[in-house]
Amino acid sequence: MSKQKRRILVTSALPYANGAIHLGHMLEYIQTDIWARFQRAQGHECYFAWADDAHGTPIMLRAEAEGISPEELIAKMNAEHQQDFKDFGLSYDHYSDTNGEANRQCVETVYNRLNEDGYIERRTISQFYDEDKGMFLPDRFIKGTCPKCKTEDQYGDSCESCGSTYSPTDLIGPRSAVSGTEPVMRDSEHYFVRLSEFEDRLHTWMTSGVLQSAVVNKMQEWFEDGLRDWDISRDEPYFGFKIPGTGDKYFYVWVDAPIGYMSSFKELCEQTGLDFDDWWKPDTETEMYNFVGKDIVYFHTLFWPAMLMGSGFRSPTAVYAHGFLTVDGAKMSKSRGTFIQARTYLEHLNPDYLRYYFCARLGAGTADIDLNLEDFVSRVNSDMVGKVVNIASRCAGFIQRGFGAQLAAELPDPQLYQSFIDQREAIADDFEQRNYQSAIRRIMSLADDGNRYIDDHKPWQLNKQEGQQANVQAICTQGINLFRVLITFLSPVVPFTANAAAEFLGLAVDQWSDLDQPMLDVSVNTFQPLMTRVDPVKIEAMIEASKQDLETTTAAAPQLDLADEINIDEFLKVDLRVAKIINAELVPEADKLLRLTLDIGGATRNVFAGIKSAYDPADLIGRHTVMVANLKPRKMRFGMSEGMVLAAGDDDSGLFILSPDEGAKAGSRVT
Repeated sequence: MSKQKRRILVTSALPYANGAIHLGHMLEYIQTDIWARFQRAQGHECYFAWADDAHGTPIMLRAEAEGISPEELIAKMNAEHQQDFKDFGLSYDHYSDTNGEANRQCVETVYNRLNEDGYIERRTISQFYDEDKGMFLPDRFIKGTCPKCKTEDQYGDSCESCGSTYSPTDLIGPRSAVSGTEPVMRDSEHYFVRLSEFEDRLHTWMTSGVLQSAVVNKMQEWFEDGLRDWDISRDEPYFGFKIPGTGDKYFYVWVDAPIGYMSSFKELCEQTGLDFDDWWKPDTETEMYNFVGKDIVYFHTLFWPAMLMGSGFRSPTAVYAHGFLTVDGAKMSKSRGTFIQARTYLEHLNPDYLRYYFCARLGAGTADIDLNLEDFVSRVNSDMVGKVVNIASRCAGFIQRGFGAQLAAELPDPQLYQSFIDQREAIADDFEQRNYQSAIRRIMSLADDGNRYIDDHKPWQLNKQEGQQANVQAICTQGINLFRVLITFLSPVVPFTANAAAEFLGLAVDQWSDLDQPMLDVSVNTFQPLMTRVDPVKIEAMIEASKQDLETTTAAAPQLDLADEINIDEFLKVDLRVAKIINAELVPEADKLLRLTLDIGGATRNVFAGIKSAYDPADLIGRHTVMVANLKPRKMRFGMSEGMVLAAGDDDSGLFILSPDEGAKAGSRVT
């Protein structure tokens, strides 16, 4: 299994330094770590370097609220994050934060090169200013009514209801999310990267196989509209790096965040003697991969490679995007206890459980991943405990009690062992392509073969028969060697279990090439349980620990911000009808919308609903809901919307469509 040794740098998207790590974060970090561990298991030189994203207005405001400096907040969160990562078995080589001197130097190098080559342009813009707080407002700190669909309480850059994007100045009734006051317009000079200068190079790069097809398709939309210049500056007060040559301008956080990949690796180079320039020059033979969520591909597939191209550094070999995490089919919810922090999980469950389950669900695409807790218990117990670990536990006792822990000198069925080894290349290709679920299916099929071998040869029966001891030793030697193959294939996935298995076997299980030679005529160590079954009681305890104290929250909550009152006559004008969902489908052009076809009693209506984050379209078909039937049709860029379905929810609890009691008929009036 000799292959040319590769030199690989792997990164994950930077967690923000103002909050705890949750399982949504861990989906990406576990995916990245499995891939990095797999590359090392093939004998490649692979480094995993990343950092905390430590700049921006939210960091500044949270530190102010806690009465500490931003630097103190960053240090505190960095320590908490790294403890979570280590306890989940992440094998990163270096972890930093973007507020360090190495990142400042890298950011200024990139900026100065872009500026010298004419890619930076200054221009005066008008933007919202909070007079109460004395600060210009980032788009996400402005809220108001969507100018397209008139939904209230939307952010300054996009509407979560209809999916439209717009300028903050287009909002109806804008207000500051910081002080709640009405902002005013002020002029300010800003710095822009002329992104259009990179259009041809970016288009060539993105179509060269470095991105998933779904990401390329999304990018094509941006290219069709023409690439807009990118505002890379922010006005003080702002927590970040000052732009060289200015007194009150700071780099936008999305400038220095991805450069944090570079600076973290630079710090690693300084610690280990690696040649930074050799890894980052444009014509290098090294490889660099960015693992990110699909919500931030815009920054990683346009801004990030453009900055690198314009400043004389290498572009990413590939950017791999993944979907979001849901729990039990819905958006993670604090009130339901499914918004689970990494530390809360670790206080109740084995980290290898989650690592294995994520691996078994992850494919190479951008589809969302559901952590179904019932399936989680069943799959881990069935696969890892009932199949893989079971082979070792069934054989170890016979070897230890009857043969002084000594394995036989020959395998009774070398062809079976070879059939396991023959799957190595296909499994490796699955891991390489990030088609983890396929790799797990192959490994579990082999585990079935291994258990079948033990069942067929029944060492527990032979052990009771005179003259069959040599056969018992041989059969169990075969079983332990099959287990060794399985746990070696799984070592990137379940590192803690793999380490325990290595203790039992007396040798490392992290290099796939070691499998060429089976373990024969050697001793194993005392067998200890490698993984226990998932206890559903611990799942329940984790959920309870994750729930917010709703009574306290309710007591402390401010009064509801109600819309203007209406009288009963106005309310009676609203025609609410029971509607049956006869079809539901994705809207490819929109991030949050589903297209619903509704039966309201002999007539059908086409409605666009902003519930994509909460529902799989297939799960909605056949359900009943309530709709506003006499709402004036609204033309959207996706088509005509002929009504509105009623839904409730918030950022914590997720969205839920309103459903009538069982027995309600389509078309019935809701009174």
